[in-house]
Amino acid sequence: MSTTQPDSHTAADATGQTTVPMRLEVTVVPVSDVDRAKAFYERLGWRLDADLSPAEDYRVVQFTPPGSSASIQFGIGMTTDAPGSAQGLMMAVQNVDTAREALARRGADVGEVWHGRGLSPGTSGHVAGPDPERQTYRTYTSFTDPDGNRFVLQEITERLPGRISEMDVAALAELLHETSIHHGEFEAVAPPHDWWDWYAAYANARETGSTPEGAAATANRYMADVKGVAVPTA
Repeated sequence: MSTTQPDSHTAADATGQTTVPMRLEVTVVPVSDVDRAKAFYERLGWRLDADLSPAEDYRVVQFTPPGSSASIQFGIGMTTDAPGSAQGLMMAVQNVDTAREALARRGADVGEVWHGRGLSPGTSGHVAGPDPERQTYRTYTSFTDPDGNRFVLQEITERLPGRISEMDVAALAELLHETSIHHGEFEAVAPPHDWWDWYAAYANARETGSTPEGAAATANRYMADVKGVAVPTA
């Protein structure tokens, strides 16, 4: 169940052999109570992509974290793994402290910040506090869902060479087209403004899970509150 657009681009590796892009799309998270897990991830603000029950013994629920191209799935009849057995699901964040505070506000059981080993059993190899030099890839925290499935947040402020993924041009073009349509409605009644400010607010809201209508409302508020461009009321 994909929320990204596949493409047919190929490339050659160091040996000259043709390679095909293969993007990690979904990770299955084993849970004991599907509705409880669904409520938890909704409370985190993750985007609900699907909740399908094609048969009595089969149900698939998919969520996507804000800004992520990959998703998680859980449900009924999907895995024989024990609930809570998914450990060390690593997520990248720009700032661990900010992410930790945001998760805690939404009711997540968030651990303390550490540096040292990122993925290890329990707290083996953990040193309390952030990396002293706050180097990229070296500071972590974690949180668990109601079943104990554990997500590790890794602070990444600068990517290593070659770790930036290719832009999905088709998906970007589709988002820009959608943005232009909704901006047109705003532009028709708004005072003169820089269109790119509205575009940026709208696109960011869509990428973090808002509906088109919700993203348009967010962009409108941004223009009024931050840029001082308010739509006249009747």
